[in-house]
Amino acid sequence: MLVLNQNYEPLHVATVRRALVLWLAGKAEILETYDQDVASTHQRFPAPSVIRLFTLVKRPPVRVRLTRREVFARDNYTCQYCGIRTHDLTIDHVIPRSRGGPHTWENVVSACRACNHRKGGKSLAEARMHLLRQPFEPRPGRYYLVERLLRTPVHESWLKFLPELDVTSRRSR
Repeated sequence: MLVLNQNYEPLHVATVRRALVLWLAGKAEILETYDQDVASTHQRFPAPSVIRLFTLVKRPPVRVRLTRREVFARDNYTCQYCGIRTHDLTIDHVIPRSRGGPHTWENVVSACRACNHRKGGKSLAEARMHLLRQPFEPRPGRYYLVERLLRTPVHESWLKFLPELDVTSRRSR
């Protein structure tokens, strides 16, 4: 169930139960519903698929989480030393952790197993290797928060509120 901010900006993915609580408390309005209803002991309610909050929720700036998947995506599934493109990658610290290198976006790159083994705990100069591209912290996409929370395919009713979302692999039946 998609939760929109007061300005229709995607804010969160919540459960149907949470959406009903927000709606019944007068904190949100239902914009779209699923085909089925939710029943309590005394009443039936429409199952919301998209709700909009009545008050604006201010969020801090979003940063992309430093995870293996995000590092591989940033580097386009390419070894940053030899340029081979594969899904069998490892994470390498440009300045090794054993030498005080931080675990930050600017010090982490994708590397194939052979290059990572060759570099080992050495610096780039000692290993006589160079980077194809300097590592950087990626900027989050427009729907980064929502995409991170998606565990199921996107329901058709969400698409008008997420116009730029890549749904080729996420569309529901």
